[in-house]
Amino acid sequence: FFFREARTVSEPPCRLNSVKMSDVDDVETFDAVESGASLVFPMQAGSVRKGGFMVIKGRPTKVIDVTTSKTGKHGHAKCHFIATDIFTGKKIEELVPSSHNLEVPNVAREDYTLIDLNDEGFLGLMDATGNVREDLKLPSGHEDAEALARLIKAAWDEGKELILTVLKAMGEEQVNASKEAPKGE
Repeated sequence: FFFREARTVSEPPCRLNSVKMSDVDDVETFDAVESGASLVFPMQAGSVRKGGFMVIKGRPTKVIDVTTSKTGKHGHAKCHFIATDIFTGKKIEELVPSSHNLEVPNVAREDYTLIDLNDEGFLGLMDATGNVREDLKLPSGHEDAEALARLIKAAWDEGKELILTVLKAMGEEQVNASKEAPKGE
């Protein structure tokens, strides 16, 4: 949420006709609290498709299957979602009336060049503008992530230049893909 807090610097003088604009110090200032970007946004359940993202039980997930049932005696068609958590790989199911809103995470992908990999598993990553970050570790937590980590480590040990894709959603970040950098001439 983006909040602005208004505060008055000082009270204006109470004289009539003798006040000039330069005499009045009544200036409102605004303090920004957050960036304003929301972690999630609403979407009607019937609009979420296979391959899309949604929040289930507070976790960002990628939809792998959607089935819609007919309108029942209570009047709502239901959407049955089968999805996987985008960070843990855990399979989750959800049943929602198709006319109801659900939360969809703002998911961002960014590519980085791998410039360092230390003994503790921390990655040195450089973005397209040359900024370096060293706060992410090799992916872990489930079988696919462990396999990706082994692949990254093996390619790094062979001296290959890698481009890693970092997925960011709901305050979490994790490397979720790697590819070999194109050879420069």
